[in-house]
Amino acid sequence: MFRQGVPVTINKPVLVLAALLTCGGCTLTPPVEDPVLLKLDELERRLQNIERIVDNQSLVQLTQQVSSLQRRSDELQGRAEILEYDASDTAQRQRQLYADLDERIRGLESSLREFSTSSAQNGGTLSPAHGSSDRDNYQAAFELLKEERYDMAAAAFGQFLVTFPDSDLADNAQYWLAESYYAAKQFERALAGFQIVITDYPRSRKVPDALLKIGYCNYSLERWGEARATLSRVQTDYPETTAARLAGQYLKRMDAEGV
Repeated sequence: MFRQGVPVTINKPVLVLAALLTCGGCTLTPPVEDPVLLKLDELERRLQNIERIVDNQSLVQLTQQVSSLQRRSDELQGRAEILEYDASDTAQRQRQLYADLDERIRGLESSLREFSTSSAQNGGTLSPAHGSSDRDNYQAAFELLKEERYDMAAAAFGQFLVTFPDSDLADNAQYWLAESYYAAKQFERALAGFQIVITDYPRSRKVPDALLKIGYCNYSLERWGEARATLSRVQTDYPETTAARLAGQYLKRMDAEGV
């Protein structure tokens, strides 16, 4: 500073004091009461509250999901137990059915043995079980055929025809007698048996099938001409039948084989 051309030196503490005195009317805001900081603190608290709520909601949702999964697990376990019980019950029923079927088969075999035992008293032929009907005997013979006991089935059907010649099942019995021979690869005997169906029971529904099997027998005996003629007759005389369709398939087979 200059006073009347003479420089005046002022100490720094004096300048600081002067500055403070000059600003004596100014109010200094303590940092802790700064509105900006207060606002930030408020926002921080609100954010923390929100985070706690979200965390609590997430925990609730997880708890609900765990409970739901537990219920689902219990349901599946219950179903598994039911299925296990059903499987055990089914197995038990199957064993019972098997036992019943085995008992029936044993009964049929016993009946057939009774037929054989009494054959000497009836001109060398089998006789039916006491009190049995034609249908009982027919069913017994048919069961033997299904079990592939062809010799016994043939004997049973043969006895049926002797004992019940006028039965409504006689034509069927004759057909299955021949079928027993055919299944046993006794083609000559089968051929003769199927021919009896055609000649003795011309109105039988088994005639188309018997004629078809005659063609099969001739084929197995390598009588190609007879086989082809018989199969063609099935197609001509009994069109629109299963026998005719099978005959056509066999003829195609023969064509492919060149016989």
